[in-house]
Amino acid sequence: MTAITHSYHNHCKNFENKIAIQTDQDKITYREWEKLINKTGHWLHSQEHDKKIIALLLPNGIPFLQVFAGAAAAGWIVTPLDSKWKQEELKKRLSLCNPTIIVTTAKYVSKLSAIHENVLVWEDCVQEIYKDANTPLPEIDSDLPFYMGFTSGSTGEPKAFVRSHHSWLESFTCNHNDLHMTQHENVLIPGALIHSHFLYGAISTLFLGGTLYLLEKFSASNVVNYVNKYPITYIYVVPTMIEALLKKETSIEQKITIISSGAKWQKEAKEKMKVQYPNWYMYEFYGASELSFVSLASQSAPKESVGKPFHNVMIQIRTLTGEIALPYEVGKIHIKSPLLFIGYIQSATGAIHSIEDEQGWSTVHDMGYFDENGYLFIVGRENNMILYGGINIFPEEIEKVLVAHPEIEEAIIMGTTDSYWGQIVIAFIQGTISKKEAQAYCKQHLASYKIPRKWYFVDQMPLTAGGKISRPKLKEMFENEVIHHE
Repeated sequence: MTAITHSYHNHCKNFENKIAIQTDQDKITYREWEKLINKTGHWLHSQEHDKKIIALLLPNGIPFLQVFAGAAAAGWIVTPLDSKWKQEELKKRLSLCNPTIIVTTAKYVSKLSAIHENVLVWEDCVQEIYKDANTPLPEIDSDLPFYMGFTSGSTGEPKAFVRSHHSWLESFTCNHNDLHMTQHENVLIPGALIHSHFLYGAISTLFLGGTLYLLEKFSASNVVNYVNKYPITYIYVVPTMIEALLKKETSIEQKITIISSGAKWQKEAKEKMKVQYPNWYMYEFYGASELSFVSLASQSAPKESVGKPFHNVMIQIRTLTGEIALPYEVGKIHIKSPLLFIGYIQSATGAIHSIEDEQGWSTVHDMGYFDENGYLFIVGRENNMILYGGINIFPEEIEKVLVAHPEIEEAIIMGTTDSYWGQIVIAFIQGTISKKEAQAYCKQHLASYKIPRKWYFVDQMPLTAGGKISRPKLKEMFENEVIHHE
């Protein structure tokens, strides 16, 4: 029966003058942090609303984390909004989360006021927050939801999901047991807090009692400057950030642990990082918005593996007939753990829909296998699978080969109907490579049946609101003959 913020009181007693958060513009101690969270929580309690959902559209900084943590401590549900979303994208997400209040800066007031009736300006909220008493907040039920995020899934349309305090508290245990993090860490968060990987990294650091270093906006130069200026011990990243750091060609001697998620690292980048930053240790984890942490790969894991299960996480690989798969036998990945989300929000009714089966197992329909040593390998998403003459082909395997070519920026593989084979493989390429060169390259690295039969070249891949390549939009372009094959 506790919240993700309950440890702040002990931090205040044990090391009240320790820096909790450091940014370019400001820093705050744990004594000041606990005071701010209590005041923010009491301010929200003073808002007379039956439905307690607050949306945030704020830049990276202490105010974002203050409202997020204060709302969580007060028993509210918080949903972050992305400033990059267009008006229509915002409308869709606001209709899903249906917040009572939106807190933003003066810059975005007019944009949000046009689609929501209760938009508060952060600069005005601050004055009200500081009027409230600095008394402890009552404990809340850890099974209650506190965080609402969005995922596009396979359709490209946004889906809202909710998490409980309990799910993140269990995840914090993984930070300690699997990532070996303690209250003595100095953790750099270089990415936008709208993304759960970085938001979780920030909140978990504060829960453990470490010092959080927060960039307003990512740049490789800023990361290098912070590492040289402060005693950073951990950095949360996505693979594109590592690519940017490698291009800096700088040398950093201090020992740092890298925690990566969001996409699979290319092995070439891993090898280059070991050379350029020999004192950096790499962790890569596999997970999902619905599942949280699933498996963790350290530097000693097989190169294409996503590692072994996290603390308290159970994984089953099931065949199409529902049986437990043998080592190296591909099947659907099922997860049972206390880290799972509560469920999806039904847009029409507001009801929460769980994806757990009767035995408590969940799947997001990823396909994979275990090797004989218990390492997990991902081969693709069930919905993306191509059935070519009775053979299962996973697009992700072909895409991984293609993007390793220096003249290919992005590659998406799909299946299209064929009267003889059932489906054939087609490729969508963004880059400067020619069809002939791409085919020759595939012949060197892929079995003949995996080589695309048709090639489509695009200037720019269509993207989702979250910045990922939109397979549904690409498929629509293909079906409407907006793009033509070579």
